[in-house]
Amino acid sequence: MKKILLVLVLTTNVLFSQNSVNTCEILNKINALIQDEHIRPKLVDDSLSVFVFDNLINELDPSRNIFYKSEYENLSAKYRTNLDDLILSNQCDFLADITSAYKNGLLRTKAVLEKIQKEPIDYTKKDTIRFYKKSFPFYLKKEDLEKVWSKKIRYQILDEIAETSDNLDSIKTNFKSIELASKNLILTNEICRINTLLATNLKQEEKLYNYFCTYFDPHTAYFSDDSKTSFVASLSKEHLSLGMTVNLNEKNEIIIAELDPNGPAYQTGQIKKGDQIVSISNQKETLQVSCASLEAISTMILSESNKSITLTLKRNSSKNFDVYVEKQVMKDEDNSVFSFIIGKDSKIGYIKIPSFYADLDGNSRKGCADDVAREVIKLERDNIKGLVIDLIDNGGGSMEEAIKLAGMFIDYGPLSIVVDNKQGKSIINDPFRGLIYKGPIVILVNSNTASASEFFSSILQDYNRALLLGSNTLGKATMQTIISLDETKNTDFLKITINKFYRVTGKSHQYIGVKPDVILPEFYEGVYQKESDFPTAIKNDSIEPLLKFKPYVKRVLIDKLAKNSAARLADNYFFNNIKKINLKIDQSVNTPKAEIPMTLDAVFKQKKTVNSLWKEINTFNDENNQLDVYNSTVNQFLLGVYPNDKTINQYQIDNLKTNPYLNEAVNVINEFNAMK
Repeated sequence: MKKILLVLVLTTNVLFSQNSVNTCEILNKINALIQDEHIRPKLVDDSLSVFVFDNLINELDPSRNIFYKSEYENLSAKYRTNLDDLILSNQCDFLADITSAYKNGLLRTKAVLEKIQKEPIDYTKKDTIRFYKKSFPFYLKKEDLEKVWSKKIRYQILDEIAETSDNLDSIKTNFKSIELASKNLILTNEICRINTLLATNLKQEEKLYNYFCTYFDPHTAYFSDDSKTSFVASLSKEHLSLGMTVNLNEKNEIIIAELDPNGPAYQTGQIKKGDQIVSISNQKETLQVSCASLEAISTMILSESNKSITLTLKRNSSKNFDVYVEKQVMKDEDNSVFSFIIGKDSKIGYIKIPSFYADLDGNSRKGCADDVAREVIKLERDNIKGLVIDLIDNGGGSMEEAIKLAGMFIDYGPLSIVVDNKQGKSIINDPFRGLIYKGPIVILVNSNTASASEFFSSILQDYNRALLLGSNTLGKATMQTIISLDETKNTDFLKITINKFYRVTGKSHQYIGVKPDVILPEFYEGVYQKESDFPTAIKNDSIEPLLKFKPYVKRVLIDKLAKNSAARLADNYFFNNIKKINLKIDQSVNTPKAEIPMTLDAVFKQKKTVNSLWKEINTFNDENNQLDVYNSTVNQFLLGVYPNDKTINQYQIDNLKTNPYLNEAVNVINEFNAMK
């Protein structure tokens, strides 16, 4: 028996050693590429070590209820400032040590939760709870473990109970039965979540690689073959899909929200709108939805490598049933350019660009720029008097598509200055001489307008080719490329930041974002994460441009239009109320919370306040300014040919009719035309 045990221990140590060598090998390959190719390489030193260690530990235990304080201090003393030395000397067994401590923490937490599950909870005991926005020190002691988790579970149960009814008296009357069901649900899900974490072998390598990468900047990242495939697919408007959308209901269950009649899920004939997804399997592993992370569920559904999955569904109160679905290549309606016409008299064209998707295979003309060109041609046939380009929530995509698109709206001249990691400068020039459209343009932007869409909008702003309307953009003016870490294997990749972009003026929107000509508020603008919120983001700077370019109109005209727009909107009901609601959101999210008593009354009051704010946001609209939105003549004809598109088309029209940003964009264009 001792001999068998010794062999087992030796085998385990050899495996850990092999994993350690492989982990270090990948990290050192990443580092070598970064030092050679990155726009701003940094030394692998104690600063990197602290960044990687802190982020890794924070990801494992964000609520500080897994690791004991003594365990954290032990790991910190061994590794917090030493990871750089260990990685460079190919000693990456520190990851196994951290993972082992984490696994032990999960196992003892599971034992505590199983104990709490068997015992009644005393809700009369006086206690309070406080919520922290930022990470806080590790404080957990061995003797306090059960107390901490009992408190956490007690609050979660009260929070769940508070959701069951808007009538507090009714909840109190039925408290015993509601509490029993809520306690069982919450503890079952917590234990299941821990079991899921333990069953996945706690592979932390990818997280380690990514924290190593993001030390250099937020957009440099490690990709496995699977994650690279998914990322590349996200830049296309056609990809493998189940042909359905899902959302969370009030019980945090995942429900099928919509089914595309042309999609594989609908064509099984077994799946219906409203079905609850209980579990998802890819024939290798099964995720129980109630206790798996949303990230894991999303990866399972969206991953291009999972070409077929089995959904375990539940309909109403009936028994669970399994449905096998094979994905098909489908057009992503949410990631496709579309257009409409606004107004019968002035006829303003509207084009929505959800992302700068690209035809990455080069087999067809399915890139964003060509799709926009087609929509412009359709709109021009109806003699539009102006054009609104909507880049709200456009997170970017292909820079090549952004360059092509900018060139279509600029007659000729330089578009941008590119600086590489050797400080070499090159000019991106307009690839097309001439304009696809000569009329006035307004571009809509917001906090989520990023990267390629910022690049495009800043060019049109500098050329006075368009007036920008909305809120400050994200602030990303860098470009990434994907490089294989080992071309003989092609299993590990690095998305690496290789260039910085500067505007034709020599200025940059990196870190600070593109400032619109007309600044309008948007919901959550104090909550959205900007480039400047990332601790390793590349800072803003400028260069000497020495470029000549011809603006479309004089800047004084754009400034006059912007000034008149601001005056017109000074007393606007919609935008002024957004500002008031944003103050409430800021107070709810960003203001440090006072302690609240651990009572049903206090938790119910808190829940009511949050739900009231949420309702206020979701029911708030601008019904006073109904826009006349309709399809171009060509698109009306196409809807007759493809009737399945009518539902999504009507949904898009209904959303635009009460869009106050679009309403003001139309006002600006009409005023510009009146000046001529």
